Amino acid sequence: MQLNKRRTFLKYSFLSSTVIVMSGCDIFSVATLKDTIKVFQSDIFPKAKELKIDTSDYISVILHHKRVSKEDKEFLKNGVKWLNEESVKMYKKTYTKLLPLHRQNVIKSIVKTQWGDSWTFTMMTYTFEAMFGDPIYGSNNKEAGWKWLQFTSGQPRPKKAYL
Repeated sequence: MQLNKRRTFLKYSFLSSTVIVMSGCDIFSVATLKDTIKVFQSDIFPKAKELKIDTSDYISVILHHKRVSKEDKEFLKNGVKWLNEESVKMYKKTYTKLLPLHRQNVIKSIVKTQWGDSWTFTMMTYTFEAMFGDPIYGSNNKEAGWKWLQFTSGQPRPKKAYL
């Protein structure tokens, strides 16, 4: 039983949260899933950071939720890997190590691909869910997204998270 817990821990903490990048470059780098997603979400929708909404925490919920398909979770993780590979191909650095202008150039490059366009759309969807969903889901703290939109939630509000 103990061995099973250790394997589960490793599977979810280390293996699913890092991307090792060595794509034809001189550097060896490890980019964490959460850090890459956090920077990417800030790049595509900077207002979330300004409102102090940690949208990357919501992605963690999605990645560990039983109702989200394995394929969808793998697509999110692979997108981070592919984003870092494109970043290394273009600038010899992982995405989180780039200057903001270079990160924008990487985004412009990936959205021209089918996977990049789809992955960016998916990331924007989750970013908006995190910003504008009910705070019970762990994001939109202090209703910051709602206040920014001058939105009044409907009643009754959920008493527990359904995710």
